[in-house]
Amino acid sequence: MGYILAILGALLVLEVIPYFAFPAKAKRWATQVQDVPDRVLRIIGAASMITGLLLLYAKRLLWG
Repeated sequence: MGYILAILGALLVLEVIPYFAFPAKAKRWATQVQDVPDRVLRIIGAASMITGLLLLYAKRLLWG
């Protein structure tokens, strides 16, 4: 459970960096993402999830 909390904490820190460092650009990006077709967002989301799963699997395989 501690491992999952550590990962969630790191994820939250990484996710918030753009909003903290570049708030105006983050707002602009949020409005621009509305113009992206749903299909493209789904593909990007699926690719990101698969990449994350592969990284977790590789970490577990290589470093136990």
